[in-house]
Amino acid sequence: MPDLIVPPQRTLRLEPVTADNFDAVCAVQVRPDQGHLVSPVVKSLAEAYIHPDSAWPRAIVDGDVVVGFVMAFHDIAWDPATDPGDRRSGIWRLNIDAGSQGKGYGRFAVHAVVEEIRRRGTHQQAHVSWHIGPGSPEPFYLGLGFTPTGELSGDQRVGVLTLDATAPRAG
Repeated sequence: MPDLIVPPQRTLRLEPVTADNFDAVCAVQVRPDQGHLVSPVVKSLAEAYIHPDSAWPRAIVDGDVVVGFVMAFHDIAWDPATDPGDRRSGIWRLNIDAGSQGKGYGRFAVHAVVEEIRRRGTHQQAHVSWHIGPGSPEPFYLGLGFTPTGELSGDQRVGVLTLDATAPRAG
């Protein structure tokens, strides 16, 4: 019987952004046709710096390679002028490097953020927003179980995933 070739185990994880991985995280670039859909990582890190109580920036790492970046928001006042009691957590930014797309890293990152929200125990829903139009990540988020709320955040559609019953689907 021939030897079976077993693919290497992926060791996917989220890591804090540190001095050691900062350059690799900042080097994450989405495809050129996606640049209008998501801000660059360096902008996210600047936002995390000025919102340290709510931003949760993380490198998406496979083995020793940074393949993407995700930033969650935790317990923010969504629209304080309208409803100061409406506090939410969710995905603020998701950037998967162009050469690493289509390999499940985005799904992994969304699942990891959802698990962090569950772990914190402050919210029963995860929120995300996305640009509408050509190249939109809407099918990706809908495929993970997010549903549109009918709200807009600026020019982005807002989606929600209820956490008490299901986790994002792996498909």
